Amino acid sequence: MNFPFYIARRYLFSKKSHNAINVISGVSVCGVALATLALVCTLSVFNGFRELVSTMFTAFDPELKIVAVNGKVFDSQDERILSVKQMPEVEVFSGALEDNAMVRYKDRQAMVVIKGVEDHFHLVTPIDSILYGRGERMLHDEVVDYAIPGIELVSTLGTGIRFLDPLEVYAPKRGSKISVANPASSFSSDYLHSSGLVFAVNQQKYDASYVLTSLNFARNLFQYDTEISSVELKLATDTDIDAVKMNINKVLGEEFRVLDRYEQQADTYRIMEVEKLISYLFLTFILLIACFNVIGSLSILIVDKKDDVVTLRNLGADNQTISCIFLMEGCMISFIGSLVGVALGVILCLVQQEFGIITLGSGESAGAFVVDAYPVSVYFSDVVIVLCTVLLIGFLSVQYPVRYLSRRLLGE
Repeated sequence: MNFPFYIARRYLFSKKSHNAINVISGVSVCGVALATLALVCTLSVFNGFRELVSTMFTAFDPELKIVAVNGKVFDSQDERILSVKQMPEVEVFSGALEDNAMVRYKDRQAMVVIKGVEDHFHLVTPIDSILYGRGERMLHDEVVDYAIPGIELVSTLGTGIRFLDPLEVYAPKRGSKISVANPASSFSSDYLHSSGLVFAVNQQKYDASYVLTSLNFARNLFQYDTEISSVELKLATDTDIDAVKMNINKVLGEEFRVLDRYEQQADTYRIMEVEKLISYLFLTFILLIACFNVIGSLSILIVDKKDDVVTLRNLGADNQTISCIFLMEGCMISFIGSLVGVALGVILCLVQQEFGIITLGSGESAGAFVVDAYPVSVYFSDVVIVLCTVLLIGFLSVQYPVRYLSRRLLGE
């Protein structure tokens, strides 16, 4: 057995001449363990919220989405786009056209995003799971076009789920300037009738501003012919999304971008990642403060073991070996604290994941949240990062103080 490790282990677990040293060593281990537990739990909660948000977006966002790098629209009859449609991995191919418009219902109005989709849009994503009402999923018939608005937009306009009067939709005419004398002539307008349905994604970005309607209505309103703003794809079952994405990128070239679900919500996920990073840095700083307890414990131990230094020297130990003993004990305290903290953190996260002990609210406030309890998800990579962080900080925080104190002791 390694001699410094053997002596350090004896010092850590054996009874000291002063009971206070045992207490301080225990407090040091607990401090490191609690800081480690906080790191594991906090990162797991952020993971849980990230997964929760991704599940809510899956009902509205396709698996892959093709958009133009420059400009808002591109030709749906482009040979490269049509070649993607023929790929065996693509199960459903659907074009969409999005642009801003203003809608008015009686004396209320709002700025919205009109999203025109093809009739088989419900095959791209499980959008039926977020549709509410007693109407039929219908975007147009031979006479009129229908709207499926977001639930918050319905509240803003005061239409109700099934509105009697049609929505008036206005959009600026392409390539024309606003006429001061007759502003109405600078806008194209049309009407959308009630489908008896609304959608609820539980995200304000969609629920408060999006209106689903037919692709032909959007083209007529925004004055396009065969143009679309995106292609939405559903892939065949058990298809490697990343591999298909790379193949489509090769086919389309640099003029198009292929976005997966995370890239379609890049801003949201970027904010969550930044919040997770900031929380990690703050808790790492708290961990650094907790490691000062280890320094205090080792300082007292070094003073307590003055007589043992003489014995160790008589046994043949040099100054470097003696310093290594105390340094190794500090690392052992950090290691034990990190293992205990990770174990408790993982157990607490699993209990929360299974039983939802810590809730987001109670009573009337609970209804304002999508879930009742804090969502958690433990990632193995986060556990490894936490362990490495604790061990690295533990080693760096005790290295200089131990060597300094050992040098003074050995000098005396």
